[in-house]
Amino acid sequence: MKLIIRLLLNALAVIILSYVLPGVDVDTYQTAIVVALVISVLNILVKPILIILTLPITILTLGLFLLIINAIIILTAAHFISGFQVSGVLWAIIFSLLLSFLQSILHSLLKEDK
Repeated sequence: MKLIIRLLLNALAVIILSYVLPGVDVDTYQTAIVVALVISVLNILVKPILIILTLPITILTLGLFLLIINAIIILTAAHFISGFQVSGVLWAIIFSLLLSFLQSILHSLLKEDK
């Protein structure tokens, strides 16, 4: 149940950012849910491989190349999902930064007091 709530919160973050950022467009709420799901799957499957392959560049740039990897993940999701458009690499970087920030705020609402 918590996984579904997290997915819906991620979709909400995608929708909010599509309204805020002019370079990002999401057509429907269903598309936002698919975007949240695809980005999650790409982060689980593809991102570790990209991090390992680009480890020397990442170390050389003191971790800033991870922003480019996040942008690649966002642009890959935009390529596969019709109804989700990102205008360029810069918008993908801004989207990934703000998405991470907004997700951390929304997911902090789910934390239970122990």
